[in-house]
Amino acid sequence: MTETIVALLIFLFPLAYSPGPGNMLFAANGAVFGFRATLPASAGYHLATWIVTLGLGLGLMGLLEGWPMLFPALKAGGAVYVLWLAVKLWRAGSTKTPQEARPASFVDGVMLLLLNPKAYVIIALMFSQFLSPAEPHVLAAVLLITTVFTLNNLLAFSTWTLIGDRLARAFRDDRSAVRLNRGFAAVLAGVAVWMLLA
Repeated sequence: MTETIVALLIFLFPLAYSPGPGNMLFAANGAVFGFRATLPASAGYHLATWIVTLGLGLGLMGLLEGWPMLFPALKAGGAVYVLWLAVKLWRAGSTKTPQEARPASFVDGVMLLLLNPKAYVIIALMFSQFLSPAEPHVLAAVLLITTVFTLNNLLAFSTWTLIGDRLARAFRDDRSAVRLNRGFAAVLAGVAVWMLLA
């Protein structure tokens, strides 16, 4: 079991820590609002991650494969949603004008996971590699893989959020804060375009 966890973490490391929609959203929110303000969105994202991963591990992927148009729809919906979040961040102004902006919410976190086709592909790939059809204790194995995957994502997102938070401390004046917000907004917009084209 320990060997499986270690192998799973090695497999997930580049996927979880590379820049993607989730990591960039949390880095941006950490920069603008601070680490603590991202906790509701993180809770939403990771609760949705655990539930969706568990469902896919227990066989929902077979149902999803029966709907071939679902992934392109998720891809387009996810890209539009990330672009909408980027526009909100672009308009946020400085960190001293909180009435003009708000951190991502619990619902934003849930929606980010549900509309992220990259997450579904990673989950399917993960189970294809680490869940044997001959596994005698399928439920226990799926629960273990799901929990390790979710906790690893939580650690990755928290790391990116802290990076954003620390980066923002170097941009305390209003003009620098606006530039930082717009820089992160541009990165999120780039991620949205990447989601459409990938």
